[in-house]
Amino acid sequence: MNFNDIFKSGFLENITSVSILDMAIALVLAFGLGVFIFLVYKKTYSGVMYSSGFGTTLVALTMITTVVILAVTSNVVLSLGMVGALSIVRFRTAIKEPLDIAFLFWSIAVGIVLAAGMIPLAVIGSVIIGIILLVFVNRKYHKNPYIMVIRCDSQETETKAKAFIDDKTERCIVKSKTAQKGLVELNLEIRLKDDNTDFVNAIADMDGVQSAVLVSYNGDYMG
Repeated sequence: MNFNDIFKSGFLENITSVSILDMAIALVLAFGLGVFIFLVYKKTYSGVMYSSGFGTTLVALTMITTVVILAVTSNVVLSLGMVGALSIVRFRTAIKEPLDIAFLFWSIAVGIVLAAGMIPLAVIGSVIIGIILLVFVNRKYHKNPYIMVIRCDSQETETKAKAFIDDKTERCIVKSKTAQKGLVELNLEIRLKDDNTDFVNAIADMDGVQSAVLVSYNGDYMG
């Protein structure tokens, strides 16, 4: 194709620019790798609310990217128009988990590499990336912290409860304290020595303690 042919290409000529076999192979591989990315995402997800829609989006995004790149590589005019069209697109969906960005780029990269014909790179690269994510994301570098809320009637009871918690836990930090007449509320960040939470019942049974609540904290934590 020379410079003049770029502007003379017609609609009917573009029908056979990509063979049916190439399209079928690329889309089947894109679907397979997209499902693999989805399974890795599901296995490594550590957020509060799992979204199955985002996992399905990873599969669709891999296949859509493959289709787009196949079209772009087969027609120079279309590639120029595609760049102009995509440059005005704006996405407003917020990414809540930082790791989700890595999965989005992974899906897009796999679609691009597959459409470019680099099948071994797409397959082997995806397997290596998946193994690395499974190893590092599921590995716990520290014990999960808990948030404990205690409501008591006096400072004396507060001191007594705090000393008891310090003895039963590995770490205890006061995050906030609310004091009213006849009521003290403590928000504590604690790390358990083991999985035993019976000490919460003991605190609730103390004289002067109105309630004791223990909540697991699964958000991002630096410590």
